[in-house]
Amino acid sequence: MALKHRLKDILLLTREQWDKEALRPEVRTEFQKVIACRTPALGAEVYASSSGEERVVFHTCKSRACPSCGQRANLNWLRQRSADLPDIPYSHVTLTMPDVFWPLLKGNRDLLKELPAIGAEVIKRWFRVKYRAQVLIAVMPHTFGKDLKFNCHLHILVSQGGLKEDRTAWQRNLPFYKEPIMRMWRYAVVYFLRAAYRRKLLSTPLGPAAFKRLPNEQYGKYWHIDCKSLGNKWQILSYGGRYARRPPIAEHKLVKVDEREVTFLIKDTERRQSSNYSLTINEFIERLGHHVPDRYSNNVRYFGLLAPRTKAKLYDFIFSLLRQKRRPKPRPLSWAISREKCFGVNPLIDSKGQPMHWAGRIKAVPA
Repeated sequence: MALKHRLKDILLLTREQWDKEALRPEVRTEFQKVIACRTPALGAEVYASSSGEERVVFHTCKSRACPSCGQRANLNWLRQRSADLPDIPYSHVTLTMPDVFWPLLKGNRDLLKELPAIGAEVIKRWFRVKYRAQVLIAVMPHTFGKDLKFNCHLHILVSQGGLKEDRTAWQRNLPFYKEPIMRMWRYAVVYFLRAAYRRKLLSTPLGPAAFKRLPNEQYGKYWHIDCKSLGNKWQILSYGGRYARRPPIAEHKLVKVDEREVTFLIKDTERRQSSNYSLTINEFIERLGHHVPDRYSNNVRYFGLLAPRTKAKLYDFIFSLLRQKRRPKPRPLSWAISREKCFGVNPLIDSKGQPMHWAGRIKAVPA
């Protein structure tokens, strides 16, 4: 099947599966938006050029589940965050957990929301105890792996320097040690799950004895974490935050779609190349639905010196210690410019290269 908008057509093919009350309301709402994106259901603007050419441009859905809208939103987010952060070295920290904990958090999304705060608190405490310093922290939670299975982990941007506790100087080049961070992260997650179970905030089919064994067994194992000193803040933001405003799979990775199966590209880490991976169309939609964020949830959260209250009090002082000037917040890219940057086509230039101007509006036509 040759599809122009692959994800939209997949959603149309599987509408009976996801458009039902048993599913999370956020999933149904976001999928409906993707289907309505760039259709008469949302209305349109009419543009015309001096050569007499007219173009109808349908409104977009602005959904985080939409590949095209999410790409544009992600580009604006990256520009704003890059301008906001000081020009200093940064580390990219990845905190993972054993896969036996993933189903617990998938079935208890209220607890899933607390993971960024837990990971940030681990980083904050370690730097406070080790160096008596506060650091800049931005947490980007991910809930997916390369095959779209539910795999919750945290990508964290951490400054390699920090503000002394007495606020007299900026400490530079603070080394990061993975082993103590891993132990603190392991303890924090296990303690959190145990406390939630005791308070009956965690729903699980496991009985008391089986649940007690689960964290005990995992507590004795090594949990993988990673820390890379990348230095370039744009590189860290674009990697960890690339799914902050868009779905976990880009449309260009959907290589084949039919009524039964979806084939998409994944990164084969062993062979260090891309390879095809196939799912039934129903499995694909089920996995994709798990990664639609809850309403009002933030896909990037800020802690430490980037926490909103702390930032309001100390950010100007930090820049003065670093002998840098704060950059003004960049204006969001216009719709036409962002479309050109993302997709290489300016929608306000006609086929003869003439600029187009607004000529009217078409009201939305509900489906």
